[in-house]
Amino acid sequence: MRGVCAAGHPVTAEAGARVLREGGNAVDAAVAAMLTSWVAEPMLTGPGAGGYMLVAGDGREPALLDFFVAAPGIGGDRDARGELLAVDVSYGAASQVFHVGAASCGAYGTPAGVQAAHERWGSVPLAELAAPAAALAREGVPLNRQQAYVGEIIAGILVSHPTAAALFAPAGRVLREGEPFRSRELGDTIERLGAEGAEPFYAGEVAHAVVEFLGERGGALTAEDLAGYRAVAREPLRVAYRDREVLTNPPPSAGGTLLALALARLHRERRPSTLAAVVEAMRVAQEARTPAFVEGLGEPGFAERFLAARLGSTTHVSTMDGDGLACSVTCTTGEGCGLVVPGTGIHVNNIMGEADLSPLGLLTAPPGRRMPSMMAPTAVLRDGAIELVLGSAGSSRIRSAILQVIVATVDHCLGVAEAIDAPRVHLEDGVLYAEPGVPSAALRDAGPAVVEFSERNLFFGGVQAVARDLDGGGLSGAGDPRRGGAAAVA
Repeated sequence: MRGVCAAGHPVTAEAGARVLREGGNAVDAAVAAMLTSWVAEPMLTGPGAGGYMLVAGDGREPALLDFFVAAPGIGGDRDARGELLAVDVSYGAASQVFHVGAASCGAYGTPAGVQAAHERWGSVPLAELAAPAAALAREGVPLNRQQAYVGEIIAGILVSHPTAAALFAPAGRVLREGEPFRSRELGDTIERLGAEGAEPFYAGEVAHAVVEFLGERGGALTAEDLAGYRAVAREPLRVAYRDREVLTNPPPSAGGTLLALALARLHRERRPSTLAAVVEAMRVAQEARTPAFVEGLGEPGFAERFLAARLGSTTHVSTMDGDGLACSVTCTTGEGCGLVVPGTGIHVNNIMGEADLSPLGLLTAPPGRRMPSMMAPTAVLRDGAIELVLGSAGSSRIRSAILQVIVATVDHCLGVAEAIDAPRVHLEDGVLYAEPGVPSAALRDAGPAVVEFSERNLFFGGVQAVARDLDGGGLSGAGDPRRGGAAAVA
């Protein structure tokens, strides 16, 4: 077996697996899958997005590549930006308010992330990795049921401006299941990234088009924001869990640090974790996200001090190749700002309009600061070897989804597909949300008010994971059915 790619869409997963079959490594496969996700999962990611990539295994020093969205406004007039538009998104049993418009856009990172990952770890020419995705954008990819559902619940965003409506609702309504998403302009943009790298997106023609278009509509993004943007390599955060070591996203991201806190608390119990224990770990992690926590994320050594003191709309791709190199990459446009830059096919992010990423208040982050995302690409090691590589979509539910899959595989010995498929819970603001299949008695014992969903829902995240049997050497992978995920074998 050459490897496995797990992703949020079968077309995305197959794109990564194809690269593995043709001799590319895990990072090559992840980059190809990332680019393909811009077409197969267009409501979730794209060249106007940001993200993180964790790379480990095959004797390489683990590294976390940070290419998440940065707050805009360097050299600009913050008082001149436009108003945010609030849009309510309903998941049925729960809802969430997001804010869109030109003022919600931060400095995007995915083009820089693609180039940095390829330069550091890639073995296949970038143009070759980009070509299939560019062709798909021009040909079109039919929406599956899950992508159509995403379009349905964020329809208010996708039709909030004529440029987005023309791309996502060309017949006067948002695209439905079976109807193709296609964009020749996006295809050209992907092809350009493959041929020229990230430079046009930060200091060239594409950057100029984005800044001008958004600026005329109240955006705060400046040419200086993009010209100064860089993907940053960081040392992963490490935490012990049972007889494993978990690598995850370090500060200034928030999600990995809170995930590490939850795992460390469960680790102290030294017995398989119950649902009540998992919910309590979620509660502790949520309550730790104070204003001081948010402000401290940028300080050197913050994660170590933080943990020591307490121990006393996203998509994800996971890949692993036959040599044991693993790659976990999570990207998001948020829900998108509702504006597509003419001539580029780029639906720019609305990260500045996500209240969950701005607990101190919307539009309060200083220009240039990386936003404190919940995204947490993660790897689990046993005896120094990669056993599991995973990550999730799902806003504030990311860390709870990853936590539950790790507990299921390590404590309860479930296979990766079973662990992802198992019913989940999520604790937030004193309310415990639960999927069908969670025992009623366990929910009562958990304590807080309970909201039970009538069926599985993408509200609870979208975990994509690849596992290696360290005894037998075999690889397995699984995509989250909540988001139409799939795994493809090479």
